[in-house]
Amino acid sequence: MLEAGNNKELPVIPGKRYFTIGEVSELCGVKPHVLRYWEQEFPSLKPAKRRGNRRYYQRQDVILIRQIRSLLYEQGYTIGGARQKLAGNQAKDDVSKSKQIIRQMRIELEDILQVLRPKS
Repeated sequence: MLEAGNNKELPVIPGKRYFTIGEVSELCGVKPHVLRYWEQEFPSLKPAKRRGNRRYYQRQDVILIRQIRSLLYEQGYTIGGARQKLAGNQAKDDVSKSKQIIRQMRIELEDILQVLRPKS
């Protein structure tokens, strides 16, 4: 969803574990108050909160914010439309992961069956 061409102007995400709201603001090209608003509008965006209610974003949060930014600012989605698009992508990812797990389990069960079958 997040093509490199859409975000050439955005800096590379450093290899840190946690980012402050100011750092995320610079990395994603949106102001801190916009990030706080998006937290209310997008349920999947939940940064960790620590001392004094300070927000600490992880790498996947930064990637999600860049996706939201792309949907809203570059692709022209409304907040509701972007929320639905992200929810739809999550559902597709869940189905894909489930299919992978089922495929792997089937392979393992067939291997077990081969071991258990009497050799003739």
